[in-house]
Amino acid sequence: VFHLFLHTRKKMGLLLLLIICQCAINSIKTHSVSKPNIILLMADDLGIGDLGCYGNKTLRTPNIDRLAKEGVTLTQHIAAAPLCTPSRAAFLTGRYPIRSGIAAFSRVGVFLFSASSGGLPSEEITFSKLLKQKGYATALIGKWHLGMNCESSNDFCHHPRSHGFDYFYGLPVTNFRDCKPGQGSVFLKGVQKHLFIPVQITGIALVSLAVVQYIGLLKVPFQALGYFLLIITISLVVVILFFYHFRHLNCFLMRDHQIIQQPLSYENLTQRLTKEAMKFIERNTDTPFLLFLSYLHVHTALYASENFKGKSKHGLYGDAVEEMDWSVGQVLDVLEKHNLNDKTLVYFTSDQGAHVEEISSAGEVHGGYNGIYKGGKSTNWEGGIRVPGLLRWPGVVQSGAYIDEPTSNMDIFPTIVKLADAQLPSDRIIDGHDLLPLLQREVTQSKHEFLFHYCNAYLNAVRWHPGNSESVWKVFFFTPNFSPEDSNGCYDSHVCFCHGGFITRHDPPLLFDLSRDPEEKVPLTPETESRFYEIIRVIQEAVENHTRSLHAVPNQLSWDNLLWKPWLQLCCSSLFQSCYCDYESRGSPFKVHLG
Repeated sequence: VFHLFLHTRKKMGLLLLLIICQCAINSIKTHSVSKPNIILLMADDLGIGDLGCYGNKTLRTPNIDRLAKEGVTLTQHIAAAPLCTPSRAAFLTGRYPIRSGIAAFSRVGVFLFSASSGGLPSEEITFSKLLKQKGYATALIGKWHLGMNCESSNDFCHHPRSHGFDYFYGLPVTNFRDCKPGQGSVFLKGVQKHLFIPVQITGIALVSLAVVQYIGLLKVPFQALGYFLLIITISLVVVILFFYHFRHLNCFLMRDHQIIQQPLSYENLTQRLTKEAMKFIERNTDTPFLLFLSYLHVHTALYASENFKGKSKHGLYGDAVEEMDWSVGQVLDVLEKHNLNDKTLVYFTSDQGAHVEEISSAGEVHGGYNGIYKGGKSTNWEGGIRVPGLLRWPGVVQSGAYIDEPTSNMDIFPTIVKLADAQLPSDRIIDGHDLLPLLQREVTQSKHEFLFHYCNAYLNAVRWHPGNSESVWKVFFFTPNFSPEDSNGCYDSHVCFCHGGFITRHDPPLLFDLSRDPEEKVPLTPETESRFYEIIRVIQEAVENHTRSLHAVPNQLSWDNLLWKPWLQLCCSSLFQSCYCDYESRGSPFKVHLG
């Protein structure tokens, strides 16, 4: 009996020890995934096929590839929209852009001017707002592209600092060809096309009225003719002057609410952005921080500093990709220098796929490579929305792992909000899902049974991943008309559009199984897929449920909100002085170490 008592007590002691150890492990794990630093790296118009970790053999991207090696690679990571402005709105809010009014019913699906009144509504809750409330230092460095002012040139209602970022250093709009002399214009062809006919009609009308007046068939007051001619002349002069000074009015660098360089200089620009990011990290080594480093690379106008120019195998585009990779390496090095690796979640992505139609006036390819995937930016073919998705967090996220489940850039919102111990908003629908259970292999299936793919404000396609199947079904209700027909994009119009004669509608919808046909080459039919009509029915029911969840909101991309408003124009000197200033330091350039 005595021996039995000792044996039982020994087992009880071991059991108690195991319980204590398990509690300690759980405590450590909980601590390790609570309130980490967050670094979000977003490229602009980068193709999924441009990176070594996604199969590229000729572009050198060792630092981005290092993220893949030391973290998780998402192979079916989907942008919520195939254009910059709506994709970034969805990323920041975790919601389809249609819910916040960042979805256009016209051709223009992004903000074009710094003095437009549209932007990310103040009612929207961004992850930066929630993390700031939890004591995070927050910064956005680089491209914004979600509006600036509403009613005056200094209300800053859409400014990054009004959306939870303590610090902003970057561009309020985006990087246009028009921003860099000698790189052409994204507007010239459109302006010529849309102004030529109205000017012709106006000229013919004026000449006809003058002739009718002269021969006495109709009496037209000369004063009325004069006023009409004056209005037309003033309108033309304003349009011509605006586009002549486009670079000064729309391409400028800001620090918080102050313009520090107008127009923008591309000299050592990536080095300056990188230095700002590194300084922000070093200022906050003892405080949890959120850094959103939003690169200008590789949107046109392309640029690269002298240390990278001419060094890649793919011209200026390749130089720009490799310079961006260098910048990523600098950020990772500063984390290592300050022993922040284990305390920091790093995420890398692109806002949408490569802009395949980007060809320079000299015939050089200025767009990226989307790998095996069809189409590109502005389309919901996989090439337009399947983007890099890399997450590294040593000790928490498994290194060298691949996840082929459908995920979305909207998932970053709930993921980092939860990690910051903040609460998700309960008064609105959040379309993203927490990625951590998937990243830590607690679950094997994505929570995204359906993903809805919008072309501006029009529902274009739907992806369905049934819970009991490896298939990923995708239907298209309409597809863009490529021009030329046998090409992989809309080269005649530079981007693809979403309605009218620019699309072909499909009834029944086109159906693909991406698990078997990721290149979307061969649409399935009732003859080749026995469940064709059942799949269409399930997806249509999902569309009806999704549509019922939408509510009317102000359209931030209406023509009224898109057009240039002189009273909203930001200018560091005055309009009469061509809005010129340069307060950027003229000190020694940031050193670049290529080795």
